[in-house]
Amino acid sequence: MLVLSRKKNESIVINDDITIVVVEIRGDKVRLGVEAPKEMPVHRREVFDAIHRNEEKEKQNESET
Repeated sequence: MLVLSRKKNESIVINDDITIVVVEIRGDKVRLGVEAPKEMPVHRREVFDAIHRNEEKEKQNESET
């Protein structure tokens, strides 16, 4: 894992087409802005995990029928 330090309004660029900007820092919370192509899905980790759990359940249900 690459670990980087950034201050407010500083950014990180990934693969020429994704930019992550530190928008705000309040105590132990950091707000990030993500600029990415519309066809590139961007989710918080907990949402990503829930999507994949649901996809796995759907696959299991399909294989049972």
